[in-house]
Amino acid sequence: MLSPLALIGIVIVSCLMSVAILGSLLRTAVPGIGRWCVAHALLVAASSWVLIAGGQPGQFVMIGASLITLIAVLLLVQGMRQFFGKGSVRHGESVAFVIIFVALVYFTCVSPNIDARVALVSIFLAYARIAVGTLALRHAPRDGARYPYRFVAAAAYLGALFHVTRAFAVAFGMPQMDFLQPSPWNVLFLGLAIVTLPCLSTGMVMLAHDQLVRRMEQLASIDELTGVLMRRAFMARANVLLREAVAKGKPLSIAILDIDKFKAVNDRFGHAVGDRILRHVTSVVSARLRSCDLFGRLGGEEFAIVFVAARKTEAAALTDELRLAVERSSNEDVRCTFSAGVECVTPDDTLAGALARADAALYMAKATGRNRVVTASEIDERDVETH
Repeated sequence: MLSPLALIGIVIVSCLMSVAILGSLLRTAVPGIGRWCVAHALLVAASSWVLIAGGQPGQFVMIGASLITLIAVLLLVQGMRQFFGKGSVRHGESVAFVIIFVALVYFTCVSPNIDARVALVSIFLAYARIAVGTLALRHAPRDGARYPYRFVAAAAYLGALFHVTRAFAVAFGMPQMDFLQPSPWNVLFLGLAIVTLPCLSTGMVMLAHDQLVRRMEQLASIDELTGVLMRRAFMARANVLLREAVAKGKPLSIAILDIDKFKAVNDRFGHAVGDRILRHVTSVVSARLRSCDLFGRLGGEEFAIVFVAARKTEAAALTDELRLAVERSSNEDVRCTFSAGVECVTPDDTLAGALARADAALYMAKATGRNRVVTASEIDERDVETH
């Protein structure tokens, strides 16, 4: 049977591996990684201190190791909140931390009571793991793989179960509950709690990896300058909306927008002003679009909108409202307007065909004075291609 000190040695090795893996991810700037890394390093320090002290550590070692462990556990919870973009520090937790530490000092130095110490630490560790598991489930993203978040929750809740069981065992007078005592029950509780620690650390690495994957997907689909979908991502999602519209028998319209005289603005005022105009137009349009509609940048100063459940006339009216909003928000020094072409996608149509007709309407809007919305006329698709 493994002794408690041998199990502590396993904790040290496990935490060292976690520090190495999490430390390699620090440069990714994923929120919470720094606190997780420091927490595991503190667990290494506390466990090493107890291991060096041997089977009969003094009061100073017990108090010091307990303090470091409590801080490490608190950092794990705070790191999880930080990972999900929440406020990391909670006033109630800080107060509970101080109360438990003072109680540990009292039951170690003033009125020594092993059972009280074990119960206090077990309750705090159980709370921390329940908090980590709950955060992982409550704030897991609805899209994409949810497995890493469920894995973390399972490992956290399982560890919490062991700590709660240990606290109840103390309450019912189970003997030799000091965690360094080599009793079968003690080794069982300590061993089961330790098994969940590397699982929790692995889960945290999985969370960081999932965050990085989402970042890469965002970089591949979101235009960095304007914050809207790039052409490839826009076309992919637009085709999905088209299939859904055909399946439900609902209309779908598309508009192509082009900022007027954008090249002249770039040449006269510079690309910095041009970039500011691009961001301004997209922010005005995005703020006024319906939540069901799709907005993307096709390239340069050209954008597209898919209007869900909207016929051509309704889409044209919505586009004209956007045009007026952009015109009214223009700067006095640089007049900012756009022209647009609008077309409806028929059930037997393709997105490329509708885009071509909307593009032809856009060119007509440009040719007839700019700063206007033109709906596509009944042009044969072959005529559009030759145009």
